[in-house]
Amino acid sequence: MKKILLDTNAYTAFMYGDQIVFDYIIESEKIFVSTIMAGELFAGFIGGKKYLENVRELKQFLQKDGVITLDVTIETSEIFGEIKAELSKKGKMIPINDIWIAAHAIETGSKLITYDVHFKNINGLRIWEELR
Repeated sequence: MKKILLDTNAYTAFMYGDQIVFDYIIESEKIFVSTIMAGELFAGFIGGKKYLENVRELKQFLQKDGVITLDVTIETSEIFGEIKAELSKKGKMIPINDIWIAAHAIETGSKLITYDVHFKNINGLRIWEELR
């Protein structure tokens, strides 16, 4: 079963017509969306000229078959703590929200779809081939 988790920039790229992200989405049986990523999107929508349109499109996307929204659980929190400690020890800290998103990807066994190269610093995180 092909499972992916979308990072904020991958969702944005998809909405702008990125064919590679589109292909991953249509080929996947499960598309996970972290509530952390959704929060980043809502923050980006605020103050934009297309706020209502962007919110409507996101809510429609979240209702599609195969799209699963993930809340933070105790397991997510434990994985988050492990990742953060590992990155701190390496001296390679990344944005806190991205650690939460990575924790969700690891928790679900999903491949992370992202254009942020700093995710490569996380051991055990499956990242799509486009980033390698």
